Amino acid sequence: MIKTLIIVSLIISISLLFIHWYGLSTPTQDQNNRTINPNSKPVILLVIDSLMDEPLQKTIHDGKAPGLEFLMKNGHYEPQIVSSYPTMSVTIDSTLLSGTYPDKHKVPGLVWFNEGEKRLINYGSGKGEVVKLGLKQVLQDGLFNLNENHLSKNVETIYEQLSELQEDSASINGLLYRGNNNHTLNIPKLASAINLLPENPEVNGPTLLSMGILSKLNQENQKHDNIWQGMGFNDSFSANELQYLVKNRKLPSFTLSYFPDLDHQVHKNGLMDLKGIEKMDQQIQTVLNSYDSWEKAAQQAIWIVYGDSAQSTIKANRNEAIIDLTSLNKNYRVPELGEPIKKGDEMILSVNERMAYINLLDENISYSEVASYLQKDSRIGFTAWKENGNNHVLAAESEEKLIFRPNGNFLDQYEQSWDISGNLNALDLSVNDQNEVKYGSYPDALARLYGALHSHQGRYIVVDAKPGFEFVGQRSPTHLGGAGHGSLHRKDSLSPLIIVGTDKRPKHNRVVDFKEWIFQLIK
Repeated sequence: MIKTLIIVSLIISISLLFIHWYGLSTPTQDQNNRTINPNSKPVILLVIDSLMDEPLQKTIHDGKAPGLEFLMKNGHYEPQIVSSYPTMSVTIDSTLLSGTYPDKHKVPGLVWFNEGEKRLINYGSGKGEVVKLGLKQVLQDGLFNLNENHLSKNVETIYEQLSELQEDSASINGLLYRGNNNHTLNIPKLASAINLLPENPEVNGPTLLSMGILSKLNQENQKHDNIWQGMGFNDSFSANELQYLVKNRKLPSFTLSYFPDLDHQVHKNGLMDLKGIEKMDQQIQTVLNSYDSWEKAAQQAIWIVYGDSAQSTIKANRNEAIIDLTSLNKNYRVPELGEPIKKGDEMILSVNERMAYINLLDENISYSEVASYLQKDSRIGFTAWKENGNNHVLAAESEEKLIFRPNGNFLDQYEQSWDISGNLNALDLSVNDQNEVKYGSYPDALARLYGALHSHQGRYIVVDAKPGFEFVGQRSPTHLGGAGHGSLHRKDSLSPLIIVGTDKRPKHNRVVDFKEWIFQLIK
């Protein structure tokens, strides 16, 4: 999704044809003078967007992913790690770095409505939406506001806490990068001249910060940061930066390196795009080759490979696959995308592929009337909302709601207690005689849905699609015949994890437990 933001936001500006020739490669702030004191065994986290178990296993079986095969054979493999919700990288990675769900870290999704500012936040979902919302605003939100304003100040990131412990860290191409060290981003001259981005803005990040052309560690890493390569937000750039740290013995105690390319390939070609995994693996091989041998790489560092989200197949027939939420325009006043909110506007659509937030601006519109309208579409798995201290869930096949809230007599496998009543089938739950909650189609459903329902201010409904279908609003991108994510369903929510160099494991197989685990590895 980082690559989508940069490519969409920058390339659609006609000015950018000239930027590469007019000061694109402004000299980057030299970070090499910083003294790095790594832990005796540094932790390297490779976040691979949309890496999934079945295609990974198939690619390895075919002998096309020797790098990942080596790591898997020399470590521990978990095929099913539960992500955050909605299953979009920006929210998942906020959970990874903060150890909290969106009710705490306050990054609701790739697209969401900011009640305080009365505007739609979009970090770069598709060129149609970017054009309508304004290129400058999307760039400001994705590159700066996400870290400085949207990610809650009440949570600390891994980078911030490591800094407090006097441990060094690095982020390579991570969209979430907030830390305690000051960095100056190098904005292309023309981009600042036309007021698209501020000139050389300062941001707070980890000890070492790499963000494509905007901030790089290896000053010679120029062949991977061209316009047609997403300005450096690509796998080759990420691998090159990581190679540089290894070869120059500058690996800090913790490094997160983000590999975005596979996500685009899976969206376009579907789940079994093995070529995408093969190409990504070639970049991992170059990193392993930075050591005297691959065996040395496994001995000298702790390696974590994580697919930060899964995807599910989207049907090819548009009339069948697409749930068009603009049909709500027939009954409610929904403002034109990109237009200011006006008196009388009743509803805002915040579409995150296979889930969406429907924000109710008019206090007179009840949750139940909107949910009842949506319930008529059998392609929708459930609708949910918070009201009067409870969380309500309504499935398409039933008139009976599930009502839940934290702290009750029912305990789930993650040691979370809940008060639950009503239709358990709405979230495919089961409860045994010991009041133990079991999850079916929706892993860690109660905590993850609670996180989304309490992720931002305002009155809104969460709507979630069944596998095979995705939502659209005004100018939303589609993935017909390919794949998409966003939903709470297990097909979007379970992705693999490889651990090499340690016997320590996360407390539970969930991304929300990674932060605590990583600190254990570094201590």
